[in-house]
Amino acid sequence: MIPVERHQQILAMVAERGVVSFSELTERLGVSHMTIRRDVQKLEEQGALLAVSGGVRSAERLAAEPSHLTKTSLYNAEKSAIGRYAAQHIPRNSCIYIDAGTTTLALARELLDRDDLLVVTNDFMVVNLLMESSHCRVIHTGGKVCRDNRSCVGESAARSLRHLAVDIAFISASCWGPRGLFTPDEEKVTVKQTVCEVSSRRILLSDSSKYNKIATFMALPLDCFDTIVTDTHLSPTAREALSGGSWQLVLAE
Repeated sequence: MIPVERHQQILAMVAERGVVSFSELTERLGVSHMTIRRDVQKLEEQGALLAVSGGVRSAERLAAEPSHLTKTSLYNAEKSAIGRYAAQHIPRNSCIYIDAGTTTLALARELLDRDDLLVVTNDFMVVNLLMESSHCRVIHTGGKVCRDNRSCVGESAARSLRHLAVDIAFISASCWGPRGLFTPDEEKVTVKQTVCEVSSRRILLSDSSKYNKIATFMALPLDCFDTIVTDTHLSPTAREALSGGSWQLVLAE
């Protein structure tokens, strides 16, 4: 049986049952445990499934963006560690972009004592925090308001970014994997793509709970990032899958 046929059978078993053990796969397909491991690694790199202890499960699909309120109660220690690491690596007098999201909001909280930064953002929570409590200069993109996400999206938000020269863009993700960033909201795509185009450096800030989940729209390929900052809960399989890229992988503690 050639690899493509094995991959199709593995995906069919996972789709039918949700979770399948490595021993079941080796028995059903009549190949070695090492061959199954290689097949699973390849499929995981494609975002088709997720390796778990002793087997594999189907990749989670994000049907809708969680609200800002929902996200504020999740993985706060991990987000704080990511934000702290990112803040420590911003040179003085930089123009930075802070994308909408609760992980990027954790970065903004680390910048309250900085008086040398120009911060561009599409996030209302970020702009309110910096406006009220920091010495940073602040630009908000404006644009179509996304109430649940507390941000602006769409072409009008992207248009305001096109005349800027950003030193570092800190970009958030609804879900991500070896292929790139995905979102269930198409209007977020043009904002992320535009800020990627106008920035000298691009850094992904995302906790590991969002890894290897997919959504309908691919916003950015992973190789457009210079650095990926996530947390130490990223699985060994994921670390291995991400270790060969052109980016620097950082596990913030």
